[in-house]
Amino acid sequence: MGFKGILNVVKNSRWYSSDMTVFSCLVCFLYALEYGGSVVNGIIAFVGILFAHMATNLYDDYSDYGVLSQNPRASEFAPDVKCDYLRKNFASTKDLLFVIFLYCLIALETGIVLFFLTGVPVIWLALAGGAIVLLYPVFSRVGLSEAAVGIAFGPLLFEGMYYVMTGSFSAGVMILGLSVVMFTIGVMYVHTLLDYEGDRAAGKYTLALRLNDKERAYKAFWVIYISGYCFLIIFSILEKNYFCLAGLFSFPFVLTLYKALRGYNSPENYMRDEAYLRVLKSSARVMAFFAFLVAVGLFFNLLVKFYLTEPIVI
Repeated sequence: MGFKGILNVVKNSRWYSSDMTVFSCLVCFLYALEYGGSVVNGIIAFVGILFAHMATNLYDDYSDYGVLSQNPRASEFAPDVKCDYLRKNFASTKDLLFVIFLYCLIALETGIVLFFLTGVPVIWLALAGGAIVLLYPVFSRVGLSEAAVGIAFGPLLFEGMYYVMTGSFSAGVMILGLSVVMFTIGVMYVHTLLDYEGDRAAGKYTLALRLNDKERAYKAFWVIYISGYCFLIIFSILEKNYFCLAGLFSFPFVLTLYKALRGYNSPENYMRDEAYLRVLKSSARVMAFFAFLVAVGLFFNLLVKFYLTEPIVI
């Protein structure tokens, strides 16, 4: 274990995927402020959630590398960037485990602080999050990674952050979380569609492969994204917050993403070429744009409540 190896692991934590955490937390943060949520508690929770997310990314690498390093056919279906820093000896598994431990320690420490600030429910939320971190590679191998992410970035993240900010749980934040998390699941699902041929060759069991037909898998794309819009409409009606319907303006970008996905032709040798990365990055941008529009709607609703009714106590 060495400094350079640890630094390489940190660089390869896939910080670009933090958009899912940042924008999800932003949406929940603004919603909780409307109900007198604590800004300090919200920031502490964000730090813990972010590092738990990065720990999940790295633990998934650790699990995948263990499989790839023992499979002589790995180069046929694993992209050249998968666990690249480990396969090229830029870092060792000891470096990787150390960084995973460090990230989990930071997340644990934020949980302890929030426990003293808000109470026992934080323990149960932390245990549920920790279980998903540890079991995520298992979920991934049996085609349930979308379900794991749906729980972690939906009800668990939104109810958890709302609780530490307000001291209570909320049906409204649950529906809001379901709306945003469908777009997060969409990023993962697009990824599995791009990897369809490679995953099939590798014998993986993703949700797309479990549908047993690629055309059927393409139709599931719309089920995921339309569900997100439906939850948003339900939330807006129940909360009487119609500013959030601005999220519907992301639909043309979802349509463009779908066309790009259908137009992508998987190369014979599995690799992440420019076209692959362009589609994958587009799915992440669509999620970020949708969540940003919803956040803008929540912010305007805060302004209206602040100036037209009673001041918000922060």
